[in-house]
Amino acid sequence: QVQLVESGGGLVQAGESLSVSCVASGIIFSPNTMGWYRQAPGKQRELVATITSGGNTNYADSVKGRFTISRDNAKNTVTLQIDSLKPEDTAVYYCRLTMSMSIVMPRKDYWGQGTQVTVSS
Repeated sequence: QVQLVESGGGLVQAGESLSVSCVASGIIFSPNTMGWYRQAPGKQRELVATITSGGNTNYADSVKGRFTISRDNAKNTVTLQIDSLKPEDTAVYYCRLTMSMSIVMPRKDYWGQGTQVTVSS
């Protein structure tokens, strides 16, 4: 059973920095992609950033330059560093793992429960 657990959210002031982390447990296959998504109140969940097990990254245009995603494959962790936080960054941040158990099986998504990030102005 694959489980994802996020940590590191909280209440911060605009302009401050924060990092959120996610640990995946269970049997993790490579290659895989881990990523962060967020959902603000009244809005749809949106992509923030992803990183493959090979280290390739992808960012939403709205966060380029302020967000940095990284991972530790040995520990099955992914971290999102958020700098210069803005009130509009307020959202629940969710971790996602996408992987296939074999080359003949389709990829499957696993989600964490989310961690709240609140930015006050």
